[in-house]
Amino acid sequence: MKDERERLFDKLKPICVPLLEKSQLTPPNVSDMLQLLSALEDTLGQHSESTLPANLASYVFFPLSTILRRNPSNNIPDQVMEKLLRVLAILSCSWWWTSELEVWSQMFMLCGSIIGSLEGKGKGKDRSDETKEAAARCLLALLRERADSEAPPDAQGRSAQQRLAQFQAHAHSARFLPVIGQTVDFLLSTAKSPHRALQRLSLQLLDIILRLYAPARFIPSVLPGVVSTMTRIALASQKSKSWANGEVVAGALVIIQEVVVLSIGDAACIADGAIRSVVDLEDFARFNDAPEAEPQPTTSAPYLVTRTSSWLRASASQLHIALNTLTPLVNHPTPSALIALANMGKEILAATSLTLPQSQPLLLSCLLSLSNSSYPQVAELANSSILDLLSCVSARHSLLQTLAQIAKDSLSSLPRWIGSQADSKVEHVAGQVEAICRLAPSTTSKALGSSSLSLGLNLLLGPSGGIERWGWTLLSVLEFSTPPVTVHHAPGAQLFLESDPKSAERIIFPEVTFKNVLSRSASDAIARMFRALGRASGDNCLYAIEWFASTGRTSQSRTAVTALWCTGRLLEGVSGTHLDGEDQPSERVTTHTKQLERFARGLARDIADLWTIEPTETVDSPSDLQDDDSLPQTKFTKGLSVIRATVDIAEPRRFAIPDLNLQPLLHKTFCLHLLAISASILQANFTPLLVHVLYPILHSVVSPTPHLSLTALATLTFIANATSYASPANLLFSHFDYALDAVSRRLGRRWLDVDATKVLVILVRLVGSDVVQKAGDVVEECFDRLDEYHGYEVLVEGLVEVLGEVIEVIEQDELHVKDAPKEDPLASLKVHSLDSLLDWVSHRNDPPEEYDDTDYGPAPRQAWGDLNKEEDEGAGDQIKQESNPDEEKPLTPAQALAKQMVSRSIYFLTHGSPVIRARILLLLKSATPVLSESALLPSVHQAWPYVLNRLNDTEVFVVSAAAALVESLVSHVGSFMGQRIWDDIWPRFIIILKKLEAADGQNALARRGCGAVGTESAYTHSHRLYRSILKTMTAAVTGVHMQDASGWEVILLFRRFLHREAHEELQACARELYRALRKGNEDAVWLALMATSGRVTRDVAFLKEVKWDIDNNMTLISR
Repeated sequence: MKDERERLFDKLKPICVPLLEKSQLTPPNVSDMLQLLSALEDTLGQHSESTLPANLASYVFFPLSTILRRNPSNNIPDQVMEKLLRVLAILSCSWWWTSELEVWSQMFMLCGSIIGSLEGKGKGKDRSDETKEAAARCLLALLRERADSEAPPDAQGRSAQQRLAQFQAHAHSARFLPVIGQTVDFLLSTAKSPHRALQRLSLQLLDIILRLYAPARFIPSVLPGVVSTMTRIALASQKSKSWANGEVVAGALVIIQEVVVLSIGDAACIADGAIRSVVDLEDFARFNDAPEAEPQPTTSAPYLVTRTSSWLRASASQLHIALNTLTPLVNHPTPSALIALANMGKEILAATSLTLPQSQPLLLSCLLSLSNSSYPQVAELANSSILDLLSCVSARHSLLQTLAQIAKDSLSSLPRWIGSQADSKVEHVAGQVEAICRLAPSTTSKALGSSSLSLGLNLLLGPSGGIERWGWTLLSVLEFSTPPVTVHHAPGAQLFLESDPKSAERIIFPEVTFKNVLSRSASDAIARMFRALGRASGDNCLYAIEWFASTGRTSQSRTAVTALWCTGRLLEGVSGTHLDGEDQPSERVTTHTKQLERFARGLARDIADLWTIEPTETVDSPSDLQDDDSLPQTKFTKGLSVIRATVDIAEPRRFAIPDLNLQPLLHKTFCLHLLAISASILQANFTPLLVHVLYPILHSVVSPTPHLSLTALATLTFIANATSYASPANLLFSHFDYALDAVSRRLGRRWLDVDATKVLVILVRLVGSDVVQKAGDVVEECFDRLDEYHGYEVLVEGLVEVLGEVIEVIEQDELHVKDAPKEDPLASLKVHSLDSLLDWVSHRNDPPEEYDDTDYGPAPRQAWGDLNKEEDEGAGDQIKQESNPDEEKPLTPAQALAKQMVSRSIYFLTHGSPVIRARILLLLKSATPVLSESALLPSVHQAWPYVLNRLNDTEVFVVSAAAALVESLVSHVGSFMGQRIWDDIWPRFIIILKKLEAADGQNALARRGCGAVGTESAYTHSHRLYRSILKTMTAAVTGVHMQDASGWEVILLFRRFLHREAHEELQACARELYRALRKGNEDAVWLALMATSGRVTRDVAFLKEVKWDIDNNMTLISR
């Protein structure tokens, strides 16, 4: 150790001696002085502060003190002063243990004067921020609290607390208190400096001085200035464009916390007699005694304040105003500032429950807002702070009352902020209620007797909570925007399912938006508030839920719609269910009370009845007869008759103005929400209610409005999951009879719903292939209604659509039956190669081969064993043929059902509606792959004249459907269609092609250009008709024998589809046709195409078409 000190002394001596020699600063030696001070700082910095002995510290301090004595402070440059202060800061770390109090006070005043730019007599020099920072660091090293482990070797055994007590006693002296006050004033000024490091050091020094060195009666005197300055720093009053730095805000809030607790805390005020504390019965007995006379302020120390009741009242009101200005800090973007705000609120509430009762709601409101912070550490700290405060016996009662009052006031003020569209206020108020509700179950389990918060919420939502007052006020301002109505011919859910039938399992509930609440965060805050109220109150809020539900069921007005939404959110809170997909597993309630289940069961029945109210049959009353426009009416009027300037005899009919206050779409949407939530409550017990609920849901699925349709589909999926079904299809299949019975009841003469057929269509589509087992009942119901309502076009069209949906499901489920292609009887006469003829010609004159004409008698031509095997096989085949004659396989249930549908629907091919005729043709087309020839052909033969007539129909889409049927028949029963194609179909196809060619010249969708064919879109009826004709003829020339004359007509008539300007799909179909033609008569195809392109002339030059470019397709066909 001694050697180390000697080495350190040897390093310091070459620096300290020149410093002493050049202690008198002049402009030439300033640079040398800076180098020496820098070397001294580096040398001291290389050694541990605790190893610097006192004698070496004194040795180093001597030249430094000489510089300060020989040079006026104003003449010392900032850089030199900064270096001096850095070295003094290093020395102070060792001096703190051994220096004299006078040296400590002199260093304190030196640093304070430099910080405040008050050096020497008169006006001081304005130092740079870097110099002030060095002075602040030196003062911090001089004042900071130490631990016993930091003592240097020559100060071992000394207590850090005793040393600190010496400094505190010296600081409390009357001579040194003005220095404390002046330094605090300087630090308040530098705390507002834009220099960030100086600002942070100033805040740290203020905290240390006020907490450790300022007397208890001195702090109230600086309370107003400190709180005012720290408030401006925290709010960045001078930099209103942005938030203050988080660490700076945290430091300012810590100082406010310390100065408030030390100056106006309960303990300090009780000690001075400003307030009385009631702890035991003796204190309570003396509570009404005459208060003691207030002590008069002492004249010897005017800067010391004695706390009195009058001073407390004045200071508390001013402090409340200052604390109120800090409320915007709850939105500060940094977690450090929010954590400091939560700690400040907790400490002030814990220490000032008696002195600052008016500030309790304000501070609790800040903690409640912080408990909703997006930072988890801030939210957890704020929530635990409130719970810790509520666990304190002395303050629990007042805090619980304050929380209950905040909840009540927030609900009362929420309509006002919603009406004024103050989204930030709405979010704040709703967050307050949510945070209080989050505390309700926690306080019940945290401490005994603290469940009064839950009791307060139960009272607020109960019969005596005044929901009729605040509920109506809330409903009057909380309105929803009607979703944009985009009416489609097909329901939105149907379009959604057509792309992917299994997508119903992934759909979510569509969103709704408020009219007066514009921001998404505020809307979510209101929803979370209602859920929190329901979760905190439990079954006790069923009165409020029932009130909202009864209000919503009475009409479809805006108020009723909002009431249903409130009902759904409260029920979500009670059941722990979130329809928006934010359900937390920890909050999910798996068991519910019988009271809640009974309420959910009744609610589901009541909601379902809104769709199932049967119209009452009433006899026409006289008043009804008077309202008939066909009967004369007698009117009694008074006054003058208005003369209309028109020659019309009839009075103009007044159009009914729609009631804008009604929102039927949203009303049904929120009713579906309630059905889903009821299912989540009842779970498996919800199954008996499906008999009432399925039809309303399916009826909404077929709505032309996408919002309602998708909501209904999401509701069906949610109910399937809640009732433990794997998918909505399984749910509907298990309760198919319920749904079919509901549809059947709404297709009667007493109760006729036009949308019932659409419900049946979507039911079949949702169930999918499993509906085949139930399809018999559906088909029977459809044909019964067709017999009953065959004259009503709308109903017939809907029922035929159901049959088409069923046959499509059967087509997807059943294996396609395709007859084996039969051999062409003229195939043996067709010559494909001349190789055999040429071989015969070349060898016709060759001498015959030698022939042995010796008669050897009868002899077998092959082995005897082979002959026996052939005889046995021949006998077996003969027995098998005799025992198994040509028998048709029995029809499957689905095929039998398809046969019944085909046989009973062909009569509608002559219906007056072209839509129905087209649907029947498509139904027959879908049934063709399913049925065998024996089951299909009798009905086709019977309907063949009607099919031919449909090819001459006036509507193009009907002709397209008939062509599609013919295409399917040719593909699957080609042998039956062989002669019919060329005798009946082909002549009609020629006429159709000519008509389409003429129509394309006048069609706005037709392709433009030289020789263009067809339309631009592949979804027009003409394009589909072209495609069907091409595919039909391709199948005809492939599986049916074609005469040369007809084949030549086909080759010539379809050449224009090979033009490169035709639609790509039609070109592909034409190439397939010509490939098939090429197999039958390659020469004819070659001749026609080559002549068309101009490569072959002479006798076939008339076939050349300059407007068609078919070269590319010719190349593809010839491959």
